[in-house]
Order: sequence, then C-alpha cells, then structure tokens
Amino acid sequence: MSIGTAPRLALLAAALATAVLVTGCGSDTSKSTPSTTTASAGTASAAPTTGKSGAVTVDVHKMKFSPDAVTVKVGETVTWKFSDKVPHAVQGIGDSAMGINSPIFDNGEWSYTFSVPGTYRYLCPLHPEMRGTVTVE
Repeated sequence: MSIGTAPRLALLAAALATAVLVTGCGSDTSKSTPSTTTASAGTASAAPTTGKSGAVTVDVHKMKFSPDAVTVKVGETVTWKFSDKVPHAVQGIGDSAMGINSPIFDNGEWSYTFSVPGTYRYLCPLHPEMRGTVTVE
C-alpha cells in the first residue's frame, strides 16, 4: 500500500521539524570536552554561587534556569541543580555545544566543565522556552 502525497508531505514536515528542534541553531565556538557528574540535589538558591575553583551553579526551579546567563573561565565547571515539580534537562544548542546533554531530572544535579572559550547556548529539551547561555573566557 503506498502513501499519498499529502501524508508524505506531512510526514516529511514533521521529520524536518524534529531535526531542527534536536539540532538547534549553530554556535560560535569550538567543541568543549564534557566532564559530567550527577548527584542528589541539595538546597537550591536563586543566586549564582561560585565555589573555590570558580565553579558556577545554575538553579533549575519553577520552569527557569536561574541565572540564565553565566560567565566562567576555561577549565571551570557549571553545575545545574534541579529542584522542580516537573522534570528538566540541559541540552546544548548547535554543533559546538553537543556535549552539553544531561539526563532528565526533577531533583539532582549535573555538571559540565568547559575547556574551550566561546558562547554556549542551551535549553531544556522538554520545555524549549527555557533557555540559557554560558560564556567561557
């Protein structure tokens, strides 16, 4: 049984839309080497925190990345702390940010160490309106 033209076009459009959503737009940086960890969530705070090594924390709570834009130095780590009633994840947008790809969490944390300068955009693949940026100097 063959598929008519209209259903083929609808199927092609759906496949294209999925590909665009998954790959996102390009980024202006080279690839960074991921270093990821997961752990249970601690107490989340709304402001960014900087540890002794210059690491930055982004809280994922109430359908937001807070702060949604952070700046770190090469070799520093960003940790996303998840504490929400609904699940979220962190997914890089563009080729250079492809290593930024956390598991899905509703509680817990995930870290990524940035080894190449540039601007890295990311979103929550479950809630694409949730977006953030990491600038690496």
